[in-house]
Amino acid sequence: MTRETDEIHMAHALRLAARGNGHCWPNPSVGCVIVRDGVILGRGTTQPGGRPHAERVALAQAGAAARGATAYVTLEPCAHHGKTSPCAEALVAAGVARVVSALTDPDPRVAGRGHAILRAAGIEVTEGILTREAREITAGFLKRVTRGLPFVTLKLATTLDGRIATATGESRWITSAPSRRAVHAMRMSHDAVLVGSGTACADDPDLTVRDMGAARQPVRIVTDRLLSHSPDSRLGRTAREVPVWLVHGPDAPEAARTAWTAAGATLIPCPVTAGHLDLTQAFRLLAERGLTRIFCEGGGTLAAGLIRAGLVDRLALISAGALIGADGRPALGALGLAALTDAPRLALMESRAIGADVFSLWRF
Repeated sequence: MTRETDEIHMAHALRLAARGNGHCWPNPSVGCVIVRDGVILGRGTTQPGGRPHAERVALAQAGAAARGATAYVTLEPCAHHGKTSPCAEALVAAGVARVVSALTDPDPRVAGRGHAILRAAGIEVTEGILTREAREITAGFLKRVTRGLPFVTLKLATTLDGRIATATGESRWITSAPSRRAVHAMRMSHDAVLVGSGTACADDPDLTVRDMGAARQPVRIVTDRLLSHSPDSRLGRTAREVPVWLVHGPDAPEAARTAWTAAGATLIPCPVTAGHLDLTQAFRLLAERGLTRIFCEGGGTLAAGLIRAGLVDRLALISAGALIGADGRPALGALGLAALTDAPRLALMESRAIGADVFSLWRF
């Protein structure tokens, strides 16, 4: 196989992996393509909930034809025994002749052991094909395993002058219907959607994915130090249907804790620093519960807090062709910058029109 051929098939596997983001946590979304003599024999993606793994789905499709074939896998096959035996052993048992991977799995239970199992069985292993692309798709899992934090996308929908609402709080709708549909697609590719208590109380959102087919719903999270959001809200009334997690401080009233627990929500106590939830610790607690990718749709205060804490990885900005003026509510709260040189500088990854709006994706 030439490197060009390897990259073509790995790109196929990466497209499969990208489809699974938001559906597999706490496991990574992996893609696998099994090929022999240029013919695709099987392909798989990690299934909802994290199992079965992509390799097993692809091997099941390929059947006996997998013997002597090449398996393209976006992440090193697992080497540890969990609910099933390791995927590395499944590939050995299937008789594949070669395995091509994009990334080594940083999970200490794997971390090269999967590749070692394959090589010990006489299987040729090629590593490092389309690694940069694989890191982008697998970023949530990689960050949770290596840093104990989820990958965070901050979404801002603003006017051209950076406002998210009028002075009276009116914000529906600044952006167009196509843009709002795009936001639902972004929600679908994340494990959870998060807002602050201000947004939750003001907008009474339900934070679900709608009009996107039979989508797996993300966890809905509110950072709410005093549990001020009502259990009689849309989130509270649907907490038993779609998970609701509330990150609160130690001073949250007992009556509010009892009411939210009765509604079916999960309460996550979090330390408070200087009168505010410790956002870094809050996100570590969310990562400990398995979340790898979080989509933040909070207001300006939460957005600024996340940026100040260095927790944001991507900024998804939707700009509408409208102007509100200085009396409108800004997209960002205070960042506490003393000089322009202290301002975060972002790198543009993508820009395109969505309906009458402009969407841009930025890397921190």
